[in-house]
Amino acid sequence: MGADLRAHARGWFGEHFAGGRNMKFTDRRDAGRRLAAQLAHLKEQRPVILALPRGGVAVGFEIAEALDAPLDIVLVRKIGVPWQPELALGAVTDGASPSTFIDRDLAAVLDVQESYVEEETARQLEEIERRRRTYCADRPPVEISGRTAVVVDDGIATGATMRVALQAVRRRNPARLVLAVPVGPPETIEAFGKEADEVVCPETPPALGAIGLYYRDFHQMSDAEVIDLLARAARMTVTPSPSASAQ
Repeated sequence: MGADLRAHARGWFGEHFAGGRNMKFTDRRDAGRRLAAQLAHLKEQRPVILALPRGGVAVGFEIAEALDAPLDIVLVRKIGVPWQPELALGAVTDGASPSTFIDRDLAAVLDVQESYVEEETARQLEEIERRRRTYCADRPPVEISGRTAVVVDDGIATGATMRVALQAVRRRNPARLVLAVPVGPPETIEAFGKEADEVVCPETPPALGAIGLYYRDFHQMSDAEVIDLLARAARMTVTPSPSASAQ
């Protein structure tokens, strides 16, 4: 990222770290509104917002509302290390040909068996299918071919999950691929510049820690919250029929 952005991140750290917590955003909705302001230049391109459930949906909802854009989801699941599930060994996404990323160097260092990788990948694909049925019901995916696709989450740690998401979205032939997240480590964010056409990340602290430290409210979102936000977004983007608009 640019020197100005890094300087901004360092300055904010110096101002806030003494308080014992690194909170920057009130909640995911607040983060989404701040991201939306930095994505306003995309509005005329009629973008599609693609959020990673669960937390990314709350961020994406605010962006979709501000840009008058449809909101859809990218279903990606982390493949965690067996004894430390929060540490990403890789990730998998659904589709006719599921896309999988495994950090083979990390797997080798930690001596993670291939049988575990295969079993955990299958288990996470089952969870992806459950979430698709739960979140999307009969709603078809939003068509993104030839359009600007903005992939959104509530933050990036290792980047494994987002890497697979971007690969999956790229295969759907968007005209332009944009990554937008509120916070992430500078080296990882910079590396994503090779996978996305544009990267927007306002906070890139050099010592990231846990993403939740940057939010006052970082509660585990429920399926019900995700379903509600997706349904509300769908209602916002319904195009009135000619007869209705004439009345």
